[in-house]
Amino acid sequence: MSRSTPLRDVHESLGATLTDFAGWLMPLRYGSESAEHNAVRQAAGLFDLSHMGEIFLTGPQAAQALDHALVGHLSALANGRARYTMIVDERGGVLDDLIVYRLGDEEFMVVANASNADKVADELIDRAKAYDTRVEDRSDRYALIAVQGPRAEEILATLTDADLAGLKYYTGLPGTVDGRKALIARTGYTGEDGFELFVAAEDAVPLWHALTAAGEPHGLKPAGLSSRDTLRLEAGMPLYGNELSAELTPFDAGLGRVVKFDKPGDFVGRSALEAVKNVPPRRRLVGLVARGRRVPRHGYPVTKDGAVVGEVTSGAPSQTLGKPIAMAYVDTGVDAGVDAGVDEGLAVDIRGRQEPVDVVELPFYRRNK
Repeated sequence: MSRSTPLRDVHESLGATLTDFAGWLMPLRYGSESAEHNAVRQAAGLFDLSHMGEIFLTGPQAAQALDHALVGHLSALANGRARYTMIVDERGGVLDDLIVYRLGDEEFMVVANASNADKVADELIDRAKAYDTRVEDRSDRYALIAVQGPRAEEILATLTDADLAGLKYYTGLPGTVDGRKALIARTGYTGEDGFELFVAAEDAVPLWHALTAAGEPHGLKPAGLSSRDTLRLEAGMPLYGNELSAELTPFDAGLGRVVKFDKPGDFVGRSALEAVKNVPPRRRLVGLVARGRRVPRHGYPVTKDGAVVGEVTSGAPSQTLGKPIAMAYVDTGVDAGVDAGVDEGLAVDIRGRQEPVDVVELPFYRRNK
C-alpha cells in the first residue's frame, strides 16, 4: 500500500491525478502538464517533495563518518552550505545520489531519493558504526515543499524576513516562513532558481496554502511529478533508476567530479573507483534531439546504420525546445562529432522505426541568470 505525504488531501482537493511513485502516492499532474512545466520556466511552480528522505548525522565525528560513507569531502563543507554527492558500494556502483546540508559543526542532513531512502539510512548507520556520531532517519517528521521558477524569490519574500537575496545557490539557512520554522535552501531539480523548504510535517498544509495565496498574483501553479521530470530532463539532471544505478559508477555517468580522492582517510568504494578513474567509459551520457515528432523513451535502442550503439535513459517532449528530447548512453566514439556538428547518422528505434536524432551536449536548457 502506498504511503501518503501530509499534503494528500490538498492534492485531492485540487483534482490531482495521483500515482504510486517509489511507494508513495504522489500527484502526477493537476491539469495540463505543459501548463505546469511552462509556469516553472516563466513564473513559478509549487511542488510536494515530502516523499524524499531526511537522514541526520549528529555528534563530534559526524563529518568524518560522512567522509568515509560517501564519495564527497563533506568535512570541508562550511556551515550553511549544501553539496551534491553520492553513496556507492564497494564496487563503485551508485546506490543513490544525495544532497548533504551542513547545519552546524556537528550536524548534517542527508537528503535521499524516496526509492532509496531506507537503503541509504541503513548504509549510513552501518558505515558510521566506528565513529562518534548518531544516525537518525527523521523522514516521517518532515515535509518538503519546493517553490521553483524565476519569480520564486519574489513570492517567498512575502512570507519571510530571511535574507533570500543573500542566500546563494546550494546554501541553506534556518528561518520562518509564514511564521513556521523552516530550513530554507536555495536548491532544486528544475534548472530554475528556487527554494526547497524543510518544515515539520504538521506545518505542510498551512504552508502550502500560504504559498499558494502568495504566489497567485505571480502566476504560481501547483506542479506534479510529470512536469518535474520534463524540467529536470531539459536541465540535464540525472534521475536515479534511469541515468544512475548500482551498475554504473559516477565516472560512467560523467559525474566523476563528485568523487574526492584527496580527502583524508579511506572511503567506501575508493579502490574500485581509483581503478577506473582514468579508464575511458564504454559509453557516454549524451543529449538527443529528435528531428521528427516521435518521442524517444526510456529503454529504446539508439542505432547507427542499423546496429545498436546505445540506449535511451529518459525521454519526453520538450516544452521549451518544442521538440522531443532524450538522454542516452551511447558508445564512446560514436558521439565524436558533437562539438563539430557532424551528422553521425544516429537514430532511435521507436517501435521498429528508425527515427533520426541529433546528438547535443547536455544540458538542453540553461536559465538566464
